[in-house]
This record gives sequence, structure tokens and C-alpha cells, in this order.
Amino acid sequence: MVTITIEIYIHAPIELCFDLARDIGVHTRTVWKHTREEAVAGVTSGPIGEGETVTFRATHLGVRQHLTSRISAYKRPVYFVDEMVQGAFRSLRHEHHFARRGEGTLMRDVLVFEAPLGLLGRIAEALVLRWYMKKFLEHRNLRLKELAEEKASATSIPPRP
Repeated sequence: MVTITIEIYIHAPIELCFDLARDIGVHTRTVWKHTREEAVAGVTSGPIGEGETVTFRATHLGVRQHLTSRISAYKRPVYFVDEMVQGAFRSLRHEHHFARRGEGTLMRDVLVFEAPLGLLGRIAEALVLRWYMKKFLEHRNLRLKELAEEKASATSIPPRP
């Protein structure tokens, strides 16, 4: 089992960051282009909420696959969790945490996953998956940061202290 924790500071209000992070359209626009990720079932556009599911189709590591997640915990604007209910992993849980910090928001992702296939899966986790998933999250979070800061600046939404 692998746990990856990533934090990023966003100079934008917590509510904006939270809502962008759970928006399916924003998700598909902020991931790597080469994955050709798209939402194909469940909530396929706009914000996803507690108890709702989304199925993404994407190409990762050269393999076209589907992953269905359900929002299993939700407390706006500080926390939501999506958990895989069907997909290539043995298990996958992604916690999204948001905290007001100064004039902006500290966003923290905690991704916990386990590859299938026992020993072969653990080798894949160590050699490829830990690095790949960390880079995937870092890329997405940087894009989300850019989008949130651009929106906050364009709408002149003053961050809450």
C-alpha cells in the first residue's frame, strides 16, 4: 500500500478551491493531456457531491482503463473523499483537505492506493506507481492552482482571513 501526501498553497478563497477541486469538467481539464481523460458515467460535468459517483476513462501507462469513484465523505468547504468502487487498483482512496491560510487556501491531498496482483503489484508500486501517481497529482494541483488564482483575480473575490 502506498500513501502520497501533497500540499500546495493557493492564493484564492477556500470555497473557490473546494468547488473547483470537485468539478468534473475542471478535473478533466487539469490532468495530463496525453491521458485523454474523460468522464463517461455518473456525474460527467459540474460539481460532484456526497454519495455521487463518476466514471473516468483514461490512458495511464499505455493502458486504456475505467475508474469509478464515489464521494464517500463530504464537508464543504474543508474536506471530501473519493474512493474507487471499480477500477484497476486493488484499492484507492483520495482525501482532499482545504484550510484557510492567510489570504488563501492550503490544499492537501492524501492518496492511498494498493495495486492488484500481490507481490507483482507491490513491485509495480515501488518501481513505477508511486512516482507516476505523485507526478500526476502535482501536475493537476499546479493547474488547479493556476485556475483558482486566475478566477479569484478576475472576479476580485477577496479571500477570507
